[in-house]
Amino acid sequence: MNLEQDSTTPEHVVRRDFLKQLSAASIAAMMISEPRQLLAEDDGITQPEAKADACILIWMGGGMAAPDTFDPKRYSPFESGLEVSSMLSTFPAINTAVDNIKICEGLEQIGQVMDRATLIRSAVQPDLGSILHSRHQYHWHTGYVPPQTVACPHLGAWMAKVLGPNNPVIPPFINIGQRLEGVGEKEELKAFTTAGFFGSEYGPMNLPFPEQASQSVQPPKGMTAGRFSNRDKLFRKLVDQSPQREYLSDFQQESLVRSMDNAYRLLSSKDRQAFDIELEPKASREIYDTGRFGRGCLLARRLVESGARFVEVTTEYVPFLHGDTHNSGHETVARMHSEMDRPIAQLILDLEACGLLDRTLVIIASEFSRDALIEGKPGSNANDQATFKVDRITELKHYGLHRHFTGGTSVVMFGGGVKKGFLYGKTAEERPLIAVENPVTVADLHATIMTAMGISPKTAYGIEGRPFYVTEDGKGKPVMDIFG
Repeated sequence: MNLEQDSTTPEHVVRRDFLKQLSAASIAAMMISEPRQLLAEDDGITQPEAKADACILIWMGGGMAAPDTFDPKRYSPFESGLEVSSMLSTFPAINTAVDNIKICEGLEQIGQVMDRATLIRSAVQPDLGSILHSRHQYHWHTGYVPPQTVACPHLGAWMAKVLGPNNPVIPPFINIGQRLEGVGEKEELKAFTTAGFFGSEYGPMNLPFPEQASQSVQPPKGMTAGRFSNRDKLFRKLVDQSPQREYLSDFQQESLVRSMDNAYRLLSSKDRQAFDIELEPKASREIYDTGRFGRGCLLARRLVESGARFVEVTTEYVPFLHGDTHNSGHETVARMHSEMDRPIAQLILDLEACGLLDRTLVIIASEFSRDALIEGKPGSNANDQATFKVDRITELKHYGLHRHFTGGTSVVMFGGGVKKGFLYGKTAEERPLIAVENPVTVADLHATIMTAMGISPKTAYGIEGRPFYVTEDGKGKPVMDIFG
């Protein structure tokens, strides 16, 4: 079925059909045999030298408006009667530690560490017919436009599979801050927050509440070591005798057992202390503690210090909450500024202080940007999902960038071999705010990330008799200009 949506197709119908096809792919993934790596060297391609050993993805779920964060434009303060067509940025620009880089008011502390960063202002996304957050998040996290005939692995799963763990006790792929139950589009979120066809052992350890992470890595209170061991053996027996085994390939069954082994090893190790943010000095906790997201940044730092390979920290995507600004955009983004500014800046400073920043790639990204007037990009026929459609602002809830814009998005990178205090790409100064210099596609952005991690963009595994690449069809090209 084609999921391209026109203006007459109800959004809930598109989402329902999307779910059906994702579910089919997930079931198929449980039945496939072990994926075999196709050696890039066979095609005369070698893996690049790694510039980073670990990656932290700071995911601003819901659509981070570039003109209100890292790409300020002409500022129009709120006033009743303001024409929506003249509204570009709802926050004024501020100076940063780099003379030629300005970002938006509210991000002052991030501004002071921009001399450690490369700022890409020209990331672009396709419309995908229907501009659903779930479809774009799936595309960004896997590199593939859904639906696919196989369950696509998350970027973190690729790193876990190809590179393995930095520390055999710490899970190589950890996801912090996103609930997968009871938050709206939970099925779509689960669809990309997995290892796909790689198997359970490469999937994420999900920690929705950072302050509770320590509880996830210790046996239940009062349980003796012997009883804990017996419970582990009983659980393995139940898995082995499960009637669902007939739906799993031998590889998927073995992968599930190995993931259980990994979990048991962690619960039996002193390294699990990395998950306990209460062990952090009080002064440090207070700097990070702007909310769940800030505490997640602290947990990410502790985990990378202990050997995590890939950690994603999210502001959490929930429909019509957090970064999903379908109304009261300015007020919501102001709150997001206050939650993200201090923790992100402190994360960079702490990694630098302990000597890990150079070998840790930190990425700030989102599924797309936002605009006051344009859904998608110029020429798009995507259905306009904005709640408020007014020509002039009469209430504060109208003030802000509510529509999903795919024509120009900002991505910030620190460490991992990227240049310091470097600006790459440009968007237009007046609407439409499309990328006008050095556009970077999702495939090319992924190629850049993977190159920093020492993985060739053409790395592939054989699945169902065909190659499946780390960047779509192996065509992603790294943006080498951003590396020092």
